[in-house]
Amino acid sequence: MKVIFLGTNGWYDTETGNTISTLIQTEQYAIILDAGNGLHRVERYLDGPKPTFLFLSHFHVDHIEGLHILAKFRFEKGLVICGPAGCRDILGTFLDQPFTVPLADLPYPVRIMEIPEEAASLPFSLEALPLRHSSFTLGYRFAVDGRIVAYCPDTGYCENAVTLGRSADLLITECAYKRGESCQIWPHLNPETAARIACEAGAKRLALTHFDAGIYLSLPERKESEAVAAGIFPATTAGTDGLELEL
Repeated sequence: MKVIFLGTNGWYDTETGNTISTLIQTEQYAIILDAGNGLHRVERYLDGPKPTFLFLSHFHVDHIEGLHILAKFRFEKGLVICGPAGCRDILGTFLDQPFTVPLADLPYPVRIMEIPEEAASLPFSLEALPLRHSSFTLGYRFAVDGRIVAYCPDTGYCENAVTLGRSADLLITECAYKRGESCQIWPHLNPETAARIACEAGAKRLALTHFDAGIYLSLPERKESEAVAAGIFPATTAGTDGLELEL
């Protein structure tokens, strides 16, 4: 299994990267986590025609703006878009005229599934739990190819994040804030709280992503937060666009 960080910024694109999107490349499936502008890179990494699944955590624009370029791709085995309850109506509006190419006009079949209600019909094991954010946000836990990958974007510290990350081979969390920063009305993680979640969950590795573009102005600043988190949870990596991790 390979995990590839397609976009690692939060909020907007800068010279440090595109907005958030991550690819989990498994033997049988391509699993994409969120659809920020980093999504444009996904076709570089697809290793042959596989069923492709795109999981949306929530509907803040930096997590869905890459959907505008779905017409660019040729997913030969089709695309399944999974998201929180209500995503059919939301995407039915967003992925239509006058905003972009309608789903029905894409050059491959697309199906929308609402999670967790329809999770049992997926061909791999998935657990989804709500996280602590300013709008309803789902975190995900995937069990596939004998590995567990947990994904906790856009959240403050919460028990559900710990639950999703329990004994994960890789825990991917956001790290929008720097050391010591927090905001009760706009919950996000800093490197200390991300590392705390990894420790409490007993995860094997931690990868940080979704670095707020208005806070992290350079890649060396990400490395500083990596060092802070690694002081608590040593197996920490700060994500950058194009980073690949083997599991």
